[in-house]
Amino acid sequence: MKFHFTSCNFKYFNIAMTLSNIIILQFFLLSCLIGIASAQLSSTFYAKTCPNALSTIKSEITSAVNSDRRMGASLLRLHFHDCFVQGCDASVLLDDTSSFTGEKSAGPNANSLRGFDVIDTIKSKVESLCPGVVSCADILAVAARDSVVALGGASWTVPLGRRDSTTASLSSANSDLPGPSSSLSSLISSFSNKGFTAKELVALSGSHTIGQARCVTFRTRIYNDTNIDSSFATSLQANCPSTGGDSTLSPLDTTSQNTFDNAYFKNLQSKKGLLHSDQELFNGGSTDSQVNAYSSNPLSFQTDFGNAMVKMGNLSPLTGSSGQIRTNCRKTN
Repeated sequence: MKFHFTSCNFKYFNIAMTLSNIIILQFFLLSCLIGIASAQLSSTFYAKTCPNALSTIKSEITSAVNSDRRMGASLLRLHFHDCFVQGCDASVLLDDTSSFTGEKSAGPNANSLRGFDVIDTIKSKVESLCPGVVSCADILAVAARDSVVALGGASWTVPLGRRDSTTASLSSANSDLPGPSSSLSSLISSFSNKGFTAKELVALSGSHTIGQARCVTFRTRIYNDTNIDSSFATSLQANCPSTGGDSTLSPLDTTSQNTFDNAYFKNLQSKKGLLHSDQELFNGGSTDSQVNAYSSNPLSFQTDFGNAMVKMGNLSPLTGSSGQIRTNCRKTN
């Protein structure tokens, strides 16, 4: 969250504290606080303007996840891929046009991001309730939370009030999103650049306790890495040949792919991380202890995950009069 206090510079207040000056100062401080509050997100942002927004989103997410359990992971990933590229502004949802190239064709997104149709359905229903009120960026944030809950994870309070961007960045999507072959130092750097600690990196990586990945993202690991359980590697090779079959899917968490739990961390302890970047979190490095902690304390993981998701949702949101409330999440108004 960025706050600018250009009108609140306290160094100019070398004034005697007469009664009138105290009143002026109090008014000044109140004005500053109002300015701060207007830049912050609020969990009650739609309480009056669209009171049924959250229940509508939740109902649609529950239905979508019940129909396709993998969709929960896909919608969680959509929010992450949105926030890590120019902030949580729904830029990831913008379709390409003849004069505009969005983020969907970026390396980390092409042929792998999904759930756009679910967001479209939610947006349509919310628009019918409250036209021009609820942003696509907020829908993504709430959908991510409700997806985790639908798969058995703990809930968290989502701050709201984001607005939608009118731009996207293909180059930032290619550079800012960590890849499946990332080293631990690269992962720590990528998350640090967004303001996250190594502990928060591990917590957010726990999202890989649900969902699936394509063969092309883990082929090198199962054929070349040495820090992998041999029987695990062999079982994966049966569906992911050394050449071809790039889009064949395997669960990120081989234990319980449709349940949001802490099994992901136990898998890492057994050298059964699907992606090279997963296993890097438990490979004799600085994050091993945190993996051990979450493996033995599922409640701690769920709590830290929720807190880290709130922090991620606060990445450079557009608020106030910035951006717009898109009528169609796929294109600008």
